[in-house]
Amino acid sequence: MNITQEKIDNLNAVLTIKLQPEDYTPRVEKAIKDQAKKAKIAGFRPGMVPPSHIKRMYGKSILVDEVNNLLSDSLQKYITENNLEVLGQPLPKFDDSTNFNWDFTDNFEFNYELGLAPEFALNLGGKDKVTEYVIKADDKTLAERIKNIRRSYGKMTNPDVSADDDVIYAELVQLSADGSVFEGGISNTASIRLDQVKNDKVKKSLIGIKKGDVLTFDIQKAFDNDAAKVAGLLKIEEDEAADLKSDFQLTVKNVNRLEESDLNQEFFDKLFGEGTVTTEEEFTKRITEEVESMMVQDSDRRLQNDLYNLVMDKVSFELPDEFLKRWLLATNEKLTQEDLDKDYENFAKNLRWTLIENKIMKDNTIEIKYDEVFALAKQRLDAQFRMYSPQPLSDEQLGQYTVQYLQNKENGNKIFEELKALKTLDHLKTVVALDKKDIDSAAFAALPVNEK
Repeated sequence: MNITQEKIDNLNAVLTIKLQPEDYTPRVEKAIKDQAKKAKIAGFRPGMVPPSHIKRMYGKSILVDEVNNLLSDSLQKYITENNLEVLGQPLPKFDDSTNFNWDFTDNFEFNYELGLAPEFALNLGGKDKVTEYVIKADDKTLAERIKNIRRSYGKMTNPDVSADDDVIYAELVQLSADGSVFEGGISNTASIRLDQVKNDKVKKSLIGIKKGDVLTFDIQKAFDNDAAKVAGLLKIEEDEAADLKSDFQLTVKNVNRLEESDLNQEFFDKLFGEGTVTTEEEFTKRITEEVESMMVQDSDRRLQNDLYNLVMDKVSFELPDEFLKRWLLATNEKLTQEDLDKDYENFAKNLRWTLIENKIMKDNTIEIKYDEVFALAKQRLDAQFRMYSPQPLSDEQLGQYTVQYLQNKENGNKIFEELKALKTLDHLKTVVALDKKDIDSAAFAALPVNEK
């Protein structure tokens, strides 16, 4: 076997593999013998089929398979041994003039195109500056969080008349264009939270109503054409909800109000443990710390995005674009030329960033260990559970959920990539100058999005 590399330029090369009978014959003969032992053919006892019979019947297809396997193994071995950093996968380069007999005596020659990863430098230093925001909870955010926690430990009442933030339990019946009930139309009984109604006019019409009241309800306007929300209330598919134009007749079945728990010792003990918090000031301080700790993720995401933009602006290199386009078309059956033309720039941008991440990890010997993946997954799950319940799960329960979560390969890859991004971010923090700045959560939310 002879393998040679012809470098077209810094980003493209062609590998030529030449095979002679002595290169592939041992593999082919072994495959034929293995097939003979397994074959079940009329007239022969199991395992006693002569290899010559298998060769006569299936020899050519076995030869093709084994040559392809040999090519695949040889390509991978050559790339590994020669430390070639390739993008995508080698692409066969077909020559219409080549015609093999596949008669066990052929000399084969195969050509493969390679896309090579570019060489580049990361010229980053202290002169490069990025703002690192330290988010402080503003009064409105803090008040909303306290309100939700107090409601979680409050009690349900049924007032005579609805007020802001109540829940209307109502029957919804689809109406025809003339305002009459649409026979055979959509109907469902659902709970409508007034704090989730987006349209002020619709929300106002739902305040001050009582059990038994009937009114016309524009469900699309109420929830700002949120198909998922409308579908959930009506128990229909999202596609159907998105196309829905009808008004609904709303009949109030009940008005529910979740009263807020009193700020007393019993409430503090339920929330934090007996005697841990004893005053309203301590309670407010603990909730402020909790809210601001959750906002650290928002700050980190902003910092990561700004660092990404800085690096992408400063680090410039070319890719083997034409090779990559051919590779994408060859390996994605459903990808059209039109889709490729539209999406290639995003693909190339993501690939550039992946190459930068890989270089940072390699040059600085940064590793990712399983216990780090587990810890990050556990942290993310803990944050999700806390969004729905102020009472945290035990460490044992959280650990069990984490194990189950990571058993899904897609989840594991997602956390691995997030950890890789975080480690890249941590390294860049040591290279680039960070300008720390305090900002309240409302002002942070109003910052312009800086994406490229």
